[in-house]
Amino acid sequence: MTNHVHLLLTLKKAEAVPKLIISLGRRYVQYINRSYRRAGTLWDSRYKSSLVQAETYLLARQRYIELNPVRAAMVEDPAHYRWTSYRANGLGQPDTRLSRHSLYQALGQDDKERQAAYRTLFRAQLHRAAIDDIRLALNQSQPLGNARFYARIEQMTGLRREAKLRGRPHVKSGPDEPALPGKRKLAL
Repeated sequence: MTNHVHLLLTLKKAEAVPKLIISLGRRYVQYINRSYRRAGTLWDSRYKSSLVQAETYLLARQRYIELNPVRAAMVEDPAHYRWTSYRANGLGQPDTRLSRHSLYQALGQDDKERQAAYRTLFRAQLHRAAIDDIRLALNQSQPLGNARFYARIEQMTGLRREAKLRGRPHVKSGPDEPALPGKRKLAL
């Protein structure tokens, strides 16, 4: 993509993600600033992340990422995009930067079978609802999974995890309640 990057990472420690992103950002900004003789920041906002329940959403998230250049009409096939893992996962092209997730490994008994199964995943378009769920989770840095997954995260963190609607909160008022907190109802 010309204006953003997606990374799908499986890490043993959660604190590794911010450390990786900070390190990557510093090195890349220094490289760009030196190469183009410029100064200052490069990014216009902080990175966004979303914890993904692997069993239900990992392959959907991977399809979302690898079909992004296709949806943006940059390429007709995900294999034609320069910065994709599709060629490794679907076509068997070696890529030392990647390690296979156990869910990818479970797609087949051997490499050829896994690659064929992976390509089959891309024959059907990703449902609009799945795309919307993934985007909402990413934009709000919320987890993506089922209710049991959310409950587990809430228990581990002690924080309620839910996607928030955009805009101001809607305040409902009954017939005897003022429309806004702290305001008196006018007598007519």
